[in-house]
Amino acid sequence: MSDPKLNYLPCPDSGAGHRMAFWEWGDASASHVVVCVHGLSRQGRDFDVLAQALVERAGGALRVICPDVVGRGKSDWLTDPQGYQVPFYAGDMLALLAHLKPQTQTLDWVGTSMGGLIGMAVCGQQQIPLPVPVRRLVLNDVGPVIQWDSIVRIGLYLGRVVQFDSLQQAADAMWAVSGSFGPHTPAQWLELSRHMVKPVPGSATAVTLHYDPAIAVPFGALTRETAAQGEAMLWQLYDAIQAQTLLLRGAESDLLSHETALQMTARGPKARLVEFAGVGHAPTLIAADQVDTVVRFLLD
Repeated sequence: MSDPKLNYLPCPDSGAGHRMAFWEWGDASASHVVVCVHGLSRQGRDFDVLAQALVERAGGALRVICPDVVGRGKSDWLTDPQGYQVPFYAGDMLALLAHLKPQTQTLDWVGTSMGGLIGMAVCGQQQIPLPVPVRRLVLNDVGPVIQWDSIVRIGLYLGRVVQFDSLQQAADAMWAVSGSFGPHTPAQWLELSRHMVKPVPGSATAVTLHYDPAIAVPFGALTRETAAQGEAMLWQLYDAIQAQTLLLRGAESDLLSHETALQMTARGPKARLVEFAGVGHAPTLIAADQVDTVVRFLLD
């Protein structure tokens, strides 16, 4: 497996600013750009398999950009944890799109979970002057209604400061809370886990999670009432989307219900729904059928 190019982009905030890291696959001069944005506690290397498949299918004439949302991966951590929310993330993505503007003529978006919410914020506000409109949008196991039981489940592990003796121990621990991702070979899961940790200073083998534990602060403040209040705004964003939309859902997802997914096929951009059996929240876009579904949607 080849490695992507790591880049950094300065972004404003309420303090001295921060750097957002993004991983780049394919031809830096390509006019067709696909932006892939990860889930809440994940990072941009989650899309390695999908990015390589896209570039290969496009014959190299494609640029795939996979940011580490601020507070994750190689990106800086915020001094104010209240910035760890979708509107702030969307602002960073607009800065990224402006940075990519000179070459971009065709723009697509793939968003897993939180990355899909950010995509809805970017695509669903017509007053935002995007460099070019998002042509095709993939929402991976997320929609305007997020099941409360899923929020509770995620809150049980998000933000815990944990140290592991080795990468394998970390991978095993993450699998214990990520089994809903669906079947993976040990090699696939170890590769996914490799980018989820960083070395502990002063240790030869110990690692800890890659993200700022403070991302849990705004998440932990959510209540059932505030989550319900946010649904109307999210539906408003979704209904305003003009991009052709593909909705992916793990058939056993506890975050995106089948009922909400069906509503999304009947209103707004009237997404095309594809469900994957034996998978919960969220499909990792590594299995061949998942990759093929996204590649065909974006490139056929």
